[in-house]
Amino acid sequence: MEQDYLTSKSPFTALLVFSVPVIMGNFFQQLYTMVDSAIVGRYVSQNALAAVGASFSITNIFICVAIGGGIGAGVIVSRYFGAKKSAKLKTACFTSLFAFLALSLILSAAGLFVSLPLMEALKTPSDSLNDASVYLNIYFLGLPFLFMYNIFSSLFNAFGKSKIPLCFLLFSSILNVVLDLIFVKEFKMGVAGAAWATLLSQGISAVFSFIVFLAVLKKITVEMEKSLFLQNDVKSEHKVRLFSFPELNSMTKTAVPSILQQSTVSIGMMLVQSVVNSFGSECLAGYTAAARIAAVCIVPMASLNNSVSSYTAQNIGAGKIDRVVKGYHCANILVVFFAAFIAFAIHFAYSPLIDFFLGDDKTPLAVQTGKNFIRFEGSFYCWIGFKMAVDGVLRGAGDMKMFTVANLVNLSIRVVLSMVLAPRYGIGWVWYSVPIGWFANFVISFARYKTGKWKSAAVLAK
Repeated sequence: MEQDYLTSKSPFTALLVFSVPVIMGNFFQQLYTMVDSAIVGRYVSQNALAAVGASFSITNIFICVAIGGGIGAGVIVSRYFGAKKSAKLKTACFTSLFAFLALSLILSAAGLFVSLPLMEALKTPSDSLNDASVYLNIYFLGLPFLFMYNIFSSLFNAFGKSKIPLCFLLFSSILNVVLDLIFVKEFKMGVAGAAWATLLSQGISAVFSFIVFLAVLKKITVEMEKSLFLQNDVKSEHKVRLFSFPELNSMTKTAVPSILQQSTVSIGMMLVQSVVNSFGSECLAGYTAAARIAAVCIVPMASLNNSVSSYTAQNIGAGKIDRVVKGYHCANILVVFFAAFIAFAIHFAYSPLIDFFLGDDKTPLAVQTGKNFIRFEGSFYCWIGFKMAVDGVLRGAGDMKMFTVANLVNLSIRVVLSMVLAPRYGIGWVWYSVPIGWFANFVISFARYKTGKWKSAAVLAK
């Protein structure tokens, strides 16, 4: 089968072919988020940018729930794909879709009730509070679209079809930017216009993704069934079900730690948001600009994490555990390349990038805060890359205990150092804590990887 390249091509080639579309897709997803903020900052006000930034720490948690849950489903689907179990593959796909839809509707309703109290609890500056609440309410209305779009992307990746989500992300990104300019610049809708642009672009993309997904799933399972028939091996197939609690349970065991891992940065951002907010709107605007840039910078590392996870799961399903080790080594080579490139780019471009976000009403304090943040963090992206690569192996193998511990340690370090030291010694400790957390996470996960116990977990998961 053409889509078997993750289990048949050389590990470096397989990872590179799979990762590049994922990286490009995630890059465009972050890019339109970045442009979204830049348009608000330049065409509305610095306070409006601060409002979007105050909302971002919350919205990103929901994004990470969607991505992490999708990865959990993707790991299970990847194993069935690698093992060529078409009936179980269909059941896992349908189960994940129904579960995601139900979860998104529950979270959407809950979010509409807690948006304003949550922003107040995070000590959002009063001059940004109303805009932040408006942005969040519109965002929560579109949450089901966000969740369904992300689950489709994860399932396409589980099939090795990483180019399809890239196409939809390109479409969604371009549409989002166009709608941003229309709603914010032309119609003067402020932060509400930016929120509506995101909702509409994700909604349309989710509908198209659903149509294409059904066609791809049908094609893949037909090919699998033909292959089994030719091998006279049809007795192991199971009945297709629209929903299966055992499959949901398997996905949950991987999804919950994956959500935690994906949310580590976002939860940390929310918990320390009150610290940043306490420094006022100027610092918050600068921090928001730098955080948007940082989110783009870590795209290659986060994408590699998801790629290693799918690569590991497919090879375990195919019974090729030795290829996982080779793939992990190749992933680390890619990390070194990506980290060096990003550090070099930031060294020369951090100043104009920060200025790009902050409009004509920017203040020296906002500019300096943003520049200090991104210039410091830019030197340490290798650590999040190494952490992501080894985490991808553990998650793809279903070895989730130390994976979870490592990410909790990462989160705890960020929160404790930010909340204890930043109020006393300055806002810089909000970003000083980030690479320390990454490094601790890597040490714990790598120590687990070196024990080789993840191979036993992989056998049990298979």
